[in-house]
Amino acid sequence: MYREDAEKWARALERELETAGFVDRREAEKNTLRSVLMRYEREVTPGKKSAVIEAIKIQVLLRDSVLPNLKMSAITSAAIAAWRDRRLAEVTGGTVNREIDVLSTVLNHARREWGIHVENPIPYVKRPEKSKARDRRLDPDEETYLMVALEETPRRKDGTLASGARNPWLAPLIKLALETAMRRGELLALEWQHVDLKRRTAHLPDTKNGDPRTVPLSTRATEILMIMPRTLSGRVFPISAVAVQLGFGRAIKRAKAKYLQDCKEAGRKPKMKFLDDLHFHDLRHEAASRLADKLSNVLELSAVTGHRDVRMLKRYYHPRAEDLAKKLG
Repeated sequence: MYREDAEKWARALERELETAGFVDRREAEKNTLRSVLMRYEREVTPGKKSAVIEAIKIQVLLRDSVLPNLKMSAITSAAIAAWRDRRLAEVTGGTVNREIDVLSTVLNHARREWGIHVENPIPYVKRPEKSKARDRRLDPDEETYLMVALEETPRRKDGTLASGARNPWLAPLIKLALETAMRRGELLALEWQHVDLKRRTAHLPDTKNGDPRTVPLSTRATEILMIMPRTLSGRVFPISAVAVQLGFGRAIKRAKAKYLQDCKEAGRKPKMKFLDDLHFHDLRHEAASRLADKLSNVLELSAVTGHRDVRMLKRYYHPRAEDLAKKLG
């Protein structure tokens, strides 16, 4: 039996040599997807603008109990489809699609650059349906309580911060996000050398879509920047994306707890889903919606937000029906 199998393998190899040429699959047999993902995160990801986000997605892929432990030669469309279904039980289709994009990029890189010959099966895997675009708006009461939750706590007599200390950069960051519709990454990369308070502009030499853009600053945005301290790093906000994510989450919890306490003391029924499911990126949506009320057309709005395709602004331009009714008279 073994001899018969060996002969079949030899004949198959001969046909391959005669037709398409020999393909060395030893690396695909030797390496697991886990080792490839880890190598990619170590060698390739740091050089990308989206390094932090891509690293998070790779870590998510590595946490799966099955897929990363397979040899590269065993990464088939069926294996990826099974992983897709496991992920869909936990997150939305949009999230899974973005993780699939990262996986596809890694597989292509491994084949092109590292000689790990394996066909990328992603094109044969059915993608989850795109989730509905988010249209989360910030309620006025939500904004009020969120801003209170971001206020700095008083210092003790010895100069140290009391319990529940706030990140002092978070409040101005969120306020500026609501005034400018800038992305989190753009705000964190903003440097003082590119801020002109007299002309009321903030220049972004490197944005998500690769095009530089100069953001006009409202009176409120200018005031926020004027009172901010300068740091030796030259960055307007010398904090990390992780610090923003954690601080924003804690602020929401504090704001919601204070709101529920106030409602209880006043004997009034709290609003449903108050501050639930609010992401930092929703501030960009809220800011763009507010700017849409001030600017005369979509082209002006795209110049501020940096969208290449004005059709994408539909994700952010969701005026309230009651506001439109007032405009109609």
